[in-house]
Amino acid sequence: MPKSFSGSSSLDNAIAGFSAGAISTIFLHPLDLVKTRFQIDDTVKGLNGKRLGATFNTLKTIFVKNKFIGLYRGMSPSFVGSTLSWGIYFYWYDLIKRKKANGDRLTKLTAIQHLTSSAEAGLITALITNPLWVVKTRMCASNRSDPGAYKGLIDGLYQIIKYEGFFGFYKGIIPSLLSTSHGAIQFMIYEEMKKWRLKITPDKDRERLDNFEYLLMSGSSKAFASITTYPYQVIRTRLQNQKNEMKYLGVFDIMKKILRNEGILGFYKGLAPNILRVLPGTCTTFLVYENVNEFFKEHARYD
Repeated sequence: MPKSFSGSSSLDNAIAGFSAGAISTIFLHPLDLVKTRFQIDDTVKGLNGKRLGATFNTLKTIFVKNKFIGLYRGMSPSFVGSTLSWGIYFYWYDLIKRKKANGDRLTKLTAIQHLTSSAEAGLITALITNPLWVVKTRMCASNRSDPGAYKGLIDGLYQIIKYEGFFGFYKGIIPSLLSTSHGAIQFMIYEEMKKWRLKITPDKDRERLDNFEYLLMSGSSKAFASITTYPYQVIRTRLQNQKNEMKYLGVFDIMKKILRNEGILGFYKGLAPNILRVLPGTCTTFLVYENVNEFFKEHARYD
């Protein structure tokens, strides 16, 4: 059994992931809010958020209309969803990797093993947390004063189960499950970059990279995964934003309507605030995660 702080290395990873998700969400939620509003906008042809100016103008408009608290609309489901997602994800990711390693060092895993481990952990996480993301999407898409707007996470969950039933919690689940490809690509690249660094600089500590390396590798892997898989986020957001009215009949109907009415760039609406959010968000998440995990290793109480 590997050394651990809590009695389980997988639980250590879950706590580290929970901490990382909490910190990144607190600081970067306003950009997530803007990204969501761009994604649900189906009235403008083209890339409505392609310029950074559009992102900052939207932040300014929200602030002027709803003050500082308006920038944190949807914070409760986002905070719970993000912390829970990262905690669950890293728990299962570590557990699955160790099972695949079968007692060997985790650095011996292949790129495909990292890809499949990440995808499996992502599927489990998506199934558990999708209800939270439905509430978060709808809160970010509305203002507190709008008719029928959710007051918070509990109110949102209550209204969904009351008016839409259990399956209302799983709107957008298909693109959410497809989104595991995003995490799988990101983690495969991240893990392979770490292995590559250890190979070319064997004289350095083989168990730990420095913080700059974590930032560089997490940012690079996230940027590549974001650009290649971004369209599913637009599709998922629009599905999740539907309440009782059915503007879209499903994934393929959304794809057809976006392509016809908004063009290919419609699949990339909100990309600018998304990149602005995910790069510092991912760098912060991985930096906190790796350092908390390192702290646990240094203060391990169990063998």
